[in-house]
Amino acid sequence: MDFEHVLVVGAGQMGGGIAQVVAASGRRVSLYDAAPGATERRLAAMRRSLEKLAEKGGADPDEVLARVEVVDDLVPADLMVEAVIEDAEIKQDVFRRADAVLPAGAILASNTSSIPITSLAAATSRPDRVIGMHFFNPVPVLKLVEIVRGRETSDETAAAIVALAEELGKTPAVANDFPGFVSNRILMPFINEAVWALHDGVAEPEAIDTIAKLGFAHPMGPLALADLIGLDTCVAIMEVLHEGLGDDKYAPCPLLRDHVEAGRLGRKSGRGFYVY
Repeated sequence: MDFEHVLVVGAGQMGGGIAQVVAASGRRVSLYDAAPGATERRLAAMRRSLEKLAEKGGADPDEVLARVEVVDDLVPADLMVEAVIEDAEIKQDVFRRADAVLPAGAILASNTSSIPITSLAAATSRPDRVIGMHFFNPVPVLKLVEIVRGRETSDETAAAIVALAEELGKTPAVANDFPGFVSNRILMPFINEAVWALHDGVAEPEAIDTIAKLGFAHPMGPLALADLIGLDTCVAIMEVLHEGLGDDKYAPCPLLRDHVEAGRLGRKSGRGFYVY
């Protein structure tokens, strides 16, 4: 499949990054977000990102953005990539609506980082054409795309999305449909344990992150990474792991919940484990 026209649902940091990468590949993108002003803010952020990349030999920002059209509702396309809030009911509603709007041959993909793909496919009449396409933040820079096969995802669908990821300049890795998939089943307990270390007074945030960066050769410490991801998203993913795998070791640390309840969500709110 060529996927000449891609509908991206959700104009947050992830959705905007996905739209940018798809448009930079020469494809037409329709960008939709129900929140007032979200698409306009994201287009401005995309321009800033593209201008930085252009300084390093990247595509012309005007040419890329000319391929991005803001739409006020879901529209027919060859592929939908959903990138809304990490809430199962909201995502299922998007998939239900997309199933009614997009052509029967279109593929419906989710950028979810933890919610089972099979549960999203169940909201549609085409479970064989539903798949996970989990990009990593920042999307224009990081190469990995975790391709997640639901219980009924067809070989044809999986092959088409793997090929698309490669055409976007990404490296696809295929996983099966378990809570958290591979990436967050490993990453989120690591982050959660770092929060427990802070909670228990083992060390201050800077020390925890320095030990992780220099000791494990990680580019970013777990607490700084949690701030980048969004602490509310971290809690949501841990809750999916906890419920789906039935093991209390996946329960979010109380300090992580406290930060979210206080509105300290990380970079997007200006304060998390660090102040921005």
